[in-house]
Amino acid sequence: MTNTSNNDYELLDSGNENKLERFGKYTLVRPCAAAVWKPSLPTAAWDEATARFGRDGGNTWTIRQPLPASWNATISGLIFRLSGTPFGHVGVFPEQQQCWGFIDKTLRQVKRGKRLSVLNLFAYSGGSTLAAARAGAEVCHLDASKGMVARARENAALNGLADAPIRWIVDDVTKFLNRELRRGIKYDAIILDPPSFGRGNSGEIFKIEAHLASTLDLCVKLLAANPLFVLLSCHTPAFTPTVLAHILRQGMNGFNGNIESGEMTLTGKSTVFAIPNGTYASWKTRD
Repeated sequence: MTNTSNNDYELLDSGNENKLERFGKYTLVRPCAAAVWKPSLPTAAWDEATARFGRDGGNTWTIRQPLPASWNATISGLIFRLSGTPFGHVGVFPEQQQCWGFIDKTLRQVKRGKRLSVLNLFAYSGGSTLAAARAGAEVCHLDASKGMVARARENAALNGLADAPIRWIVDDVTKFLNRELRRGIKYDAIILDPPSFGRGNSGEIFKIEAHLASTLDLCVKLLAANPLFVLLSCHTPAFTPTVLAHILRQGMNGFNGNIESGEMTLTGKSTVFAIPNGTYASWKTRD
């Protein structure tokens, strides 16, 4: 499910619970709890990184070489505006390349004589939205963060998709889904990448253990009569590929399709250990 063409991202090394990554011209060291092995590269290679993020004594970036406030990087052919955040994120999750490849391939394979409609929930900076729009779909992009929706719109413009048929929504997921149900809106495909814990724009709480199943139930009610796919991913350790597959199988009971699940990984050259960084499960129609 990975598209490695036209890519400014590379996992350079990992170990000692850290990862060394390249985003365009800049290399970053960030925490990675899964990387419990020893690094392969010498310490000098890590010391030459542009910046390092650490959580000892509080979340802090240590800038070792000039790092701009923001910069652009192309990942799987999609352009993103990146910047260091107080939480150690940079504005994209490269492991989602696997999901973007699935979205692009699945949408392009289907010929239904109409523009397909896709709902993207917990949509962050818009990687899945851009992949779907680039493949010709009409997309509804929803996130509770006004700032992240604004960033996603910037990314759309960077990719020549400013005028693409994308609805940009800032709202709580449950409120939005119930509103769409009342309106009788239907979608051919739904993507959701829920956080372990989230807060809506009016203080609503989302906890994946308590709310994922009910959120998926609402999503299923919004699916068209002959849906194309549902793609579920997350970064919550207890939600393994098997767990996500079980949840999706229950949610899609009654629909004729196939379920696949697995790990999302950060990757580099063949000599670099891939890092598991989240899980996914997909339901896809058999038609």
